[in-house]
Amino acid sequence: MNDTGEYERTTARIEDPPLLTGRGRFLDDLDPLPGTLTAAVVRSPHPHARIRSVDLERARRHPGVAAVIGPDEVAAELRPFPLALKTPMPYYPTAVGKTRYVGEPVAVVVAADRYQAEDAAELVAVDYEPLPPVVEIADALAPDAPLLHETAESNVATDRTFVFGDVDAAFAGAHRVITGEYDFPRYSSTPMECYAVVAEWRHEAGGPAIEAWANFHGPFSMVAVLAGAFALPASRIRLRIPADNGGSFGIKAGIYPYVALMALASKHAGRPVRWTEDRVEHLLASSAGSDRRMSFSAAVSADGRIEGLRADLIDNVGGYLRPPEPSTLYRCFGNITGSYRIDAVKLRSRAVVTNKTPTGLNRGFGGQQLYFGLERLVDEIAAEYDTDPVELRRRNLVPTEAFPYATPTGGIYDSGDYHAALDMLVKNADYTALRREQQHARQRGEFIGIGVATIVDPSATNIGYVGLATPAERRATGHGKSGSTEHVRISVDPSGVVSVLLGTVPQGQGHATVAQQVVADQLGLERDAVHPVVEMDTATTPWTISSGSYSSRFAPLLTSALVEASERLAATVRIAGAVLLGVDAEAVELAEGTVRLRAEPERSVAFRHAAGLVHWNPGALPAGVEARLYEEAAFTPPESKAPSRTDQINSSLCYGFVAELVVVRIDPATLEIQLDQVFSVHDAGTILNPVLLEGQVHGALAHAIGGAMFEEMRYTRAGQPTATFMDYLCPTTAETAYRLDSDHLQTPSPLTRLGAKGCGEGSCMSLPVAIANAVADALRPEGVRISSLPLHGTVLHGLLTA
Repeated sequence: MNDTGEYERTTARIEDPPLLTGRGRFLDDLDPLPGTLTAAVVRSPHPHARIRSVDLERARRHPGVAAVIGPDEVAAELRPFPLALKTPMPYYPTAVGKTRYVGEPVAVVVAADRYQAEDAAELVAVDYEPLPPVVEIADALAPDAPLLHETAESNVATDRTFVFGDVDAAFAGAHRVITGEYDFPRYSSTPMECYAVVAEWRHEAGGPAIEAWANFHGPFSMVAVLAGAFALPASRIRLRIPADNGGSFGIKAGIYPYVALMALASKHAGRPVRWTEDRVEHLLASSAGSDRRMSFSAAVSADGRIEGLRADLIDNVGGYLRPPEPSTLYRCFGNITGSYRIDAVKLRSRAVVTNKTPTGLNRGFGGQQLYFGLERLVDEIAAEYDTDPVELRRRNLVPTEAFPYATPTGGIYDSGDYHAALDMLVKNADYTALRREQQHARQRGEFIGIGVATIVDPSATNIGYVGLATPAERRATGHGKSGSTEHVRISVDPSGVVSVLLGTVPQGQGHATVAQQVVADQLGLERDAVHPVVEMDTATTPWTISSGSYSSRFAPLLTSALVEASERLAATVRIAGAVLLGVDAEAVELAEGTVRLRAEPERSVAFRHAAGLVHWNPGALPAGVEARLYEEAAFTPPESKAPSRTDQINSSLCYGFVAELVVVRIDPATLEIQLDQVFSVHDAGTILNPVLLEGQVHGALAHAIGGAMFEEMRYTRAGQPTATFMDYLCPTTAETAYRLDSDHLQTPSPLTRLGAKGCGEGSCMSLPVAIANAVADALRPEGVRISSLPLHGTVLHGLLTA
């Protein structure tokens, strides 16, 4: 802590040296199970087809092949995966009966090496009966739409309507009602490392068991899913995650079907099975963020205040409502009104199945879609009222004195000063000068636009929000889901070295660095005396279902658990040190690697000597003091409850704030959009490590630029998708060469031990719509309205010539 009580210290990342010197330990670098065979996956070329037959015999006879499994084996030996809600749309790791998207697994070939496996995969003969594809949301909702799942009544997987406050009165008394319809694209995370699985089915004394290695960032929720699919006790399933994970950004939440598939393949092969996804497979069939169609209506007063909001959100979840969906619909339920004080809300949330790849988590999931619609609407309100968009936002922001602020949907914004952050943004950008420059540029015939977005950034997800997809009367009392728990285990060896076993699975965020820093500071040690361990093993790591690295959980949750475990450990070390010093434990403190008297700092013993006493001479401890130098802590905030009977929920523990302003220039001849300047202000509570925080901001901005200006999983009307980087465009260093002014405000959370909130997803949510607002601003004199992403020259040409 510094003199003002802020926890802010710059430290170098301890993860980097092995990565920079080629010594990373990614799953494809490891050989964790002896005698491993290699798998290739046979995939459907059709988006929608009935499977008449699957002939595996020629593939089974191919040299080097150990096993081939298909839909019959999967249906006979696996149950459908447990779903987040009861919908009659069963989901298996391969197509069963029908294929529902291009790239859906149909069979698995296991052989001595990848070459033999892929050669044999070409010998699998599948007789398909093509069916009419259902590609877009409108197709799925059509009354005569072909059914993807004949066991269901329609292609609507979930449909719920919520009302909070007197919405009808707000709209009846409105000065104006402003309505907008918007479309957010389906795009992916494109991590550097694709999916990888090594799985073994074992016959042990206690019965069948599965050990699997996978590069997933939330292995604990996977245990229950796999246990349900295999009808095994959870104790018979062991998942392990290597130390290094080449990115995920949420997308690797969808890896579990392949864990189940390779475990079943191992059962038939009698050996462990490895499968490593290639880039075409990943783009074709792994997962993607959901594309959303949405409409928003605002009841606005005469002075431009939003008094009521109606929203209709429809997510295209692809071929199956694959867990953790419908998370994207509900993750931002508590902050559906964003950063604005809106008292009355009506919300309809639907998910439809189509013949696209199933969706999942994509950095900022739910928030990207929500804020694109909401923040475009706010800009359109400003235009309707002939008011500056910054000023309109200022009028509607939650006032500082209102914190903690309760939203009508149940969110509790723990802390913030939105007006101060917006003022900081305006000052940093010299907003008045930018508007003046824009006017001069327009007189010269140039297209320059300024876009603003102000959003609430939820972190430390409460998994209970998924329960909202089930009506309250059908939710069993006492059997719901809730929580934001994270676990940690800390121990001290006889030489005083502290080991920290983390309950999260990092993907490059620097968890080990921050954990080392927090524990060292709590115990008064140098950083090198603390050794973080990030490899995960569900058999040895303390966990609950909600544990893992997703939804910006590390900073608020795991660091709080670190503090609690460190405090318990410190109490024992202080007692041991006091014994060595011959004083009361209340008189000593931990500092500079010692246990020392507060009143006489020169009187001290080394931390390692105090730890050594506990290990070697526990009989010297006072009566009733345990010789215990390991502590586990589970930080479980009581604010994370299950949905109420009135369908309200605090869907995240913490709520940060992001204010962003961008300047774009559009070439009049080519219509190329140049992102010129980005001004960003984040309030993530207490800053734990400024360098890592800035890294997260830069990464989120780059990710957001992809979704705003380049990336889109496009499908033809026949259901054929993009599947290579030739037609799926990702931003490079050239496209991210903007000028960035990044600043921070700190309003510490009162709910976490260090006051920290998450920050890794905020700009993913705010920048896409800020860019859209800037492009709309630039082209407003041309009468162009922006209602969808991505934005690039081809799109602008179509809008300008429409």
